[in-house]
Amino acid sequence: MSNLPETMTAIAIPVPGGPEALVPETRPLPQISGSEILIRVKAAGVNRPDVFQRQGAYPPPPGASDLPGLEVAGEVAAVGPAATRFKVGDAVVALTAGGGYAEFCKVEETNALAKPDVLSFEEGAAVPETFFTVWSNVFDRGGLKAGESLLVHGGTSGIGTTAIQLAKAFGATVYTTAGGAEKCAFCAKLGVDLAIDYRAQDFVDEIRKVTDKRGVDLILDMVGGDYVPRNWKAAAVEGRIVQIATLHGATDTADFRVLMAKRLTHTGSTLRPRDTAFKAAIAAALEEKVWPLIAQGKVKPVMDSTFALTDASKAHARMESSGHIGKIVLTV
Repeated sequence: MSNLPETMTAIAIPVPGGPEALVPETRPLPQISGSEILIRVKAAGVNRPDVFQRQGAYPPPPGASDLPGLEVAGEVAAVGPAATRFKVGDAVVALTAGGGYAEFCKVEETNALAKPDVLSFEEGAAVPETFFTVWSNVFDRGGLKAGESLLVHGGTSGIGTTAIQLAKAFGATVYTTAGGAEKCAFCAKLGVDLAIDYRAQDFVDEIRKVTDKRGVDLILDMVGGDYVPRNWKAAAVEGRIVQIATLHGATDTADFRVLMAKRLTHTGSTLRPRDTAFKAAIAAALEEKVWPLIAQGKVKPVMDSTFALTDASKAHARMESSGHIGKIVLTV
């Protein structure tokens, strides 16, 4: 690493707060060891967990960087002594446990993938967090199969747009909720079978209508709160609900008789604290089953906007406005 600079620009959170809490700092370059690689970051994705961390509500897991940023795209700048998958100069995308909002970021090589040639670095940075999350929760934990139905809440979010595309690509019927006619129309363009405007419609009623009262096989929910009992009503007998966030709160009152009568499975997960081996298994599955779809143009990250790294506060303000459709990305 002797040919690399000793310091870098990074976006830190000296004191938790609003978007203005994101402050550019000069930091030493991360030091790599073992099978880690150092990435010269070209772009970094912005995600809700970054917002929660900035607010002081989502501390990084032990051993992770205190800097926000869970996904990056860039070029390999250095490799550890035990690294074998990549060489200096390779274009990669990577899932990180933190540290993405910086000019350089280190990651275990198994949590990185070759950047698909058809994607720009900005598009590449929009892939890891959302694609890893969707694959793990919709296909692994949720067990979605061809011919089944999926309800995705928040269809125009990064997670939502990814879940819609992947579920359709693998043969599922897909329904979604979104806020307003414009967002519902966008979801329709992505191929959903029904987009429900949650501001004007009750998604439980609409799902029961479209499924002839049967309900859906799987629900991917990032809302929580009062959506929990409503999800149980919208689910089919033997249905599954996967919880990945709680934007409406972590508590609510639910009638467990519905859960029992329908024999529902309500599960959930968080990705960031999981170990590198778990994330490596998801990376391998994506490389085998999803990367070909990206190469063929059948699946592509939906981009909302890009901001310079030093304008990270503006990117967070954009996310918190809830006006975005798709991914927000920082460029370096």
